Amino acid sequence: MNAADKNASIDSLKTRLASAQSLVLADFRGVTVESDNKLRREFRAVGCEYQVVKNTLLGKAVKGTPMEILEPLLAGPTAIAFSVEDPSAPAKVATKVARAESKFVIKGGFLDGKLLDQKGVEALSSLPGKAEARATFLATLLAASQDFLRLLAAASQNFVYLLCAREDALEGGEQK
Repeated sequence: MNAADKNASIDSLKTRLASAQSLVLADFRGVTVESDNKLRREFRAVGCEYQVVKNTLLGKAVKGTPMEILEPLLAGPTAIAFSVEDPSAPAKVATKVARAESKFVIKGGFLDGKLLDQKGVEALSSLPGKAEARATFLATLLAASQDFLRLLAAASQNFVYLLCAREDALEGGEQK
């Protein structure tokens, strides 16, 4: 790779990482091609980018950025996974793959200016994703109005039940 290609690769990587919500680094040594293709599909399915990078290129791409704290993790084969949409998505997939594939080892990660170790990435993976958080928030907003509507309808509904019970009681009294 000549210098111009390296510089273009570094600039491209730097641009893509600048918009990343979170980043997960992993050691993929010993992972079969089949498994690697499968995990690439899994990352793609949740909107993440997964790429094998040279440590020197990644080190140059993160130099001068908040992600510069990742440099101690840049040893051995390195694969990165990141998402611009959902901060927990790369951690969820990486953790799932690491549990299923013993040779895929999470080195660490990055979120909000902080370096994450393996346990930090696992903790990030347990957080709700963007869609789950939106659904929970929407359900919370709707719950108050639904409860109020039920409360308004309860009085008239109970009155109808009372009338039906009285009607049944009167009909029962006439038959005796």
